[in-house]
Amino acid sequence: QVQLVESGGGLVQAGGSLRLSCAASGVAFSSYGMGWFRQAPGQEREFVTAITWNGGSAYYAVSVKDRFTVSRDNAKNTVYLQMVSLKPEDTAVYYCAASLNVAPGPVASQYKYWGQGTQVTVSS
Repeated sequence: QVQLVESGGGLVQAGGSLRLSCAASGVAFSSYGMGWFRQAPGQEREFVTAITWNGGSAYYAVSVKDRFTVSRDNAKNTVYLQMVSLKPEDTAVYYCAASLNVAPGPVASQYKYWGQGTQVTVSS
């Protein structure tokens, strides 16, 4: 059974930082490209970032580029999202997702497995 479990969310002031983690089990982690998406209340789920199977390349949404950094540790079956200079508009539930495409992009349908999400709230 494939499981993706996010952690590390919370409440932070604008300008602060958070590091999200997503631990995978039941899947050959290094065979999957990984992505992060987010969904704010009343809004559609949106792409944040994606990373290739070996961590060699990453792709970011314009809104988070230069503030967020995605990385992965295949030995620990974990992908991370380091977020700095957080803004109130970053407030959302953040989801990690696994794709059979080793170099996935921003389209949600490319991702086969999804976590339950972790709440990130940025206060002004």
